[in-house]
Amino acid sequence: MIERFTVLGAGSWGTTLADVLAQKAKVTLWARSSALCRSISEKSENETYLPGIKLSRNITPTDSLEEALSGAGLIVSAVPSHGLREIISRARPFIPAKAVIVSATKGIEETTGLTPHGIISDVLPRGEHGGIVVLSGPSFANEVARKLPAAVCAASESKDAADIVQKTFSTSYFRVYTNSDVIGVELGGALKNVIAIASGISDGLGLGNNARAALITRGLAEISRLGTRMGANPLTFSGLSGLGDLVLTCTAALSRNYTVGLEIGRGRKPGDITNSMRMVAEGVRTSKAAMELAASKGVDMPITGEVYNVLYKGRPPKDAVLELMTRELKGE
Repeated sequence: MIERFTVLGAGSWGTTLADVLAQKAKVTLWARSSALCRSISEKSENETYLPGIKLSRNITPTDSLEEALSGAGLIVSAVPSHGLREIISRARPFIPAKAVIVSATKGIEETTGLTPHGIISDVLPRGEHGGIVVLSGPSFANEVARKLPAAVCAASESKDAADIVQKTFSTSYFRVYTNSDVIGVELGGALKNVIAIASGISDGLGLGNNARAALITRGLAEISRLGTRMGANPLTFSGLSGLGDLVLTCTAALSRNYTVGLEIGRGRKPGDITNSMRMVAEGVRTSKAAMELAASKGVDMPITGEVYNVLYKGRPPKDAVLELMTRELKGE
C-alpha cells in the first residue's frame, strides 16, 4: 500500500488532485512559488488557483523538489506541458526507483511532437520508476475540488500500474476507469483543447448551436484521424478522454480554451487574451504542435489548421469560418 503521495504543480488541477489523494494519505504538493506554499500552508486554501475551496490538512506544500519527492510511492505530474521536460529532468535525481508516475498534463511538445507520456519516458528510462500512467478525462478542477461527481481514465502500458492508480484515486465522487491505449487517451486530451478554442470562436461570433455541434463532431473526426494514424484504438475517441472531454471543454465557460476562443470571436487579439490569463490555455501551444505533427503524419486537420491560422497567422475568425465552410465537398 502506498503511504506517501507527491503532486508536482500547484495550479488548479494539481491542487485538486492533491486534495483527492489526501482523502487516502498524506500528500506533498510542490509549487515553484514559496509565497504560494506559505499561503496554502497557513490558510489550507489555494487562493490563487482555487479560491474559496478548503483543502485537506493532509496536504503539505513545499518549493523543494528533493523534499517533495523523498519517499514518494506515487508521483503526480500536473505541470503545464511546455515546462514538463524541465521539471521532470530536475526531479529525476530524487524520484524513488519504484514510484508510480502519473501524468495529469495535457499537450504536445512543440520541438519533438511528444505527448507528456513520451516526454516522461524520454527523461526517465525504464527501471527508474514503477510505471507511467496517464490520467485524463472530462474533469474541471473547480468541480472536482467541490467534490462533484466526475469520471476519468487511467491509461498505461502496465496493467498493474493502471490498477494502482485506479484504486488510489477512486473516491465516492471521483471514479477512475482503466485503459491500455496511452497514445489515444493523450491525443484526445490534448487536441480537444484546440477544438475548444474553435468552439469558443464560433460562439463569440454568434454562429449558433448548429455550428458548435458541427465543430465538435468534425473536430472529433480529425482527432480520430491523427490518433489512428499514430496507432490509437478508434474506440478510445468515443470514451471519456475523447468525446467526453471534447464535449465538456467545447461547451462550458469554465474551460480556459473555450474562453480564449470566445474572446477572440468577440474581437480581442489572441496575445492580449493569453497575457491577461493567470492559468495556461494549453490549446494555444498545442495547435502549433498539432499542425506540425499532422503534417509529419500526412493527416488532414482543417479545424486545427484554421485555429492555428487565427492564433499565429493573424487570420480574421470570420475568414477562417468561411474557409472551413467552402472547402471541397466530400463524404462524411
